[in-house]
Amino acid sequence: MLPALAQAASPEPKGFRDWMAGCDNLKSCTALSVPSDAVDTTAYLRLERPAGPDGASKLVLRLRGEWQKPPLAVALKLDGVAFPAGGKAMPVTADADLASVAFQPAETAAFIEAARKATKLSVAAPGVLAEVSLSGAVAALLWIDEQQGRLNTPSALIRKGSVGTAPAAPALPVVTAKPASGTLSEKNGKALATALRKQIKQRDPDQCEDGEMTTKHDQAWPLDGKRSLVSLTCSLGAYNASNAFWIVENGAVASARPVEFPQNDDSEKNVLINGEFEPKTGRIDYFAKGRGIGDCGAAGGYAWTGTSFALTGFSMMGECRGIGSDDWITLFRSEVRTAK
Repeated sequence: MLPALAQAASPEPKGFRDWMAGCDNLKSCTALSVPSDAVDTTAYLRLERPAGPDGASKLVLRLRGEWQKPPLAVALKLDGVAFPAGGKAMPVTADADLASVAFQPAETAAFIEAARKATKLSVAAPGVLAEVSLSGAVAALLWIDEQQGRLNTPSALIRKGSVGTAPAAPALPVVTAKPASGTLSEKNGKALATALRKQIKQRDPDQCEDGEMTTKHDQAWPLDGKRSLVSLTCSLGAYNASNAFWIVENGAVASARPVEFPQNDDSEKNVLINGEFEPKTGRIDYFAKGRGIGDCGAAGGYAWTGTSFALTGFSMMGECRGIGSDDWITLFRSEVRTAK
């Protein structure tokens, strides 16, 4: 169960054969190769480019494998031809099971040019053999050019021209988060959640599952002197919990109102998957996993502004192929400031 796509974000990522691409509300775009399934080493390319005349592309190769010691360098080939030219080994930076190769600007430009005809990138190192399909790469980059208004301009990745310039990026939205204030003891918070659960069950017996495993995760926090935020765990699976959030004023559960998370098209707009509230920052983050290892799904967050919860970020990955959440395609971003 994944939360619906945020309406304020750009449309969800588009597929281009073995690649996908998407853009956020700032017209910053990402192209990503979709790794092959059931391979010893997961390999994929990720290209990100901000909008605007000066938006520079950043290309990185990711490798994930069950190695005791990650490679220090890798040799790359495009359809059997050494890349970059000269066949120099590319240095690797590693973090646990994830190894990364960052391309310099000139190497990125050379790769994009070569990708017009090449069909695959081969990766080799001691104990490591992997391939990245380039089928769809050019179409994905051309789509990014179109989204950023670069077609037929000198800064285009694919369809270049001699005149014109890309439009400036939209302004970054600013969300002012208000940390929670007021007092609510753990005992009183649990009692408030219990009372609300009883009230909800009277309204709609099927809205929230009852049982020891769900009710023990119910929580409540003070938002201010009058209002409290209550989270009820309505369903619990192997790796996803469905959390429904309510605002209660002065302890009156009979008049509790469900939180309306903006741009949440779920039938229950107050429900987030694996939603967690941090009272010190006034922010809720969620991470809906498509499967247990968390390599697909949706992630995002909201901030309490003192009157409502505002969207702060949203990213998603529809393919379960070993891509870590840090590399998912971002569809909405903002700058979050803390209210003084």
